[in-house]
Formats: sequence, structure tokens, C-alpha cells
Amino acid sequence: MKRIWDDAVRTLGGAPDAGDLMERYAEPHRSYHNTFHVMSVARDSSELADAFAFSTEERAILALAACAHDVIYDGNPGDDERASAAWARERLHGLEEEHIARVESLVLATITHSSDDPLAHVLLDADLAILGSEPEHYERYRQAVRQEYSRYDDETWRAGRAHVLKTLLDREDLYVSEPARQLWDAAARINLARELQSLG
Repeated sequence: MKRIWDDAVRTLGGAPDAGDLMERYAEPHRSYHNTFHVMSVARDSSELADAFAFSTEERAILALAACAHDVIYDGNPGDDERASAAWARERLHGLEEEHIARVESLVLATITHSSDDPLAHVLLDADLAILGSEPEHYERYRQAVRQEYSRYDDETWRAGRAHVLKTLLDREDLYVSEPARQLWDAAARINLARELQSLG
């Protein structure tokens, strides 16, 4: 991850300073939003980007946003993303403001999972790639997310999780980009529906 970060910063003309990036993703309370997740998002976003005419600079911005998007994670939706965006801004202070602002906006787009920025479309789709994974991988994801929210009792968890699953299933397009839809949409809807059914 540090190599991805450092290479992207150099591409944008800056001096790399990853700070506590690696340590953050290794925090013990992270069962899902950890190093494995962020590396998966970095990989999947890079692969999706191959289908688009993104410039070298844009791909570097995308890589930085992928690395930073969950760097602060305390299980507080909205607050975590805003804190992660602020962390990225601090770490990237030597870059041109337009590059910093775009990384920041991509990280903030993960709050609502909506944006007009084509780079965000790729990042957001990569962030949800796990939904379209093989059933056993999806099950590990489900268990890991439940563990991260273990402070909630089962009844509260089931109600909140069911709402999230229904919201996702009700979306006309679960993924924004066509390559992502082709890769993951069908499997994701099966996984989500199966989990929703299991919640009763």
C-alpha cells in the first residue's frame, strides 16, 4: 500500500509522506475495513480504470483516494469519511491544490456513494466489488462487518442491516460503470438477497 501511495504522489510531483497509513489499516478493531480491503479497492479500481481514458495524473489521484478512503475508521458513517478526507489533505499538502481537492472529493463521495466525477464512479464500484464476490468470500465479508458493529445487539443489527440491503437492492444500478455491472451486478444481487432473507 505504501508503494502505491508513494508512486502516486511522485507521479503528481510531490514528495511522499504516507504518515501512519499502514498503521491505521492494521488497527485491531478493523475486521473488514483493513489492509486487505483497501488493497482490494486499489486493485479493482485500477483494473476498472483500464476501460477508461484516464490520464496518468487521474489514475494517480484515483490510487491515492483508494488508499485514503477508509484510513480513519471508527464505525461512524459520515464522520469517518470526512476524517479520512482531512487526513488525505494533510498528507498531500505538497501537491497542487487541484489534485488535493480531487482526492478529497473522491473520499467524500464514499459517504453517499454518488458523484458526477468519472473517477468516483470507478472508486465507488471498486468499494462495492465485494458484494459480487463468490458466496464464501461474501460470507466472510458479512461476518467481518457484523464484528465491526458488535456493539449493537442482534435485533438492532438485523433491522439496520436489512435497511442497508434493501436500499442497495432497490437501486436501479448497483454499480455505476458498465464494466463493474458486467463483472459483479448479477452475483451481488444474489448475495444481497440471500443475506436479506437470512435476516428474517
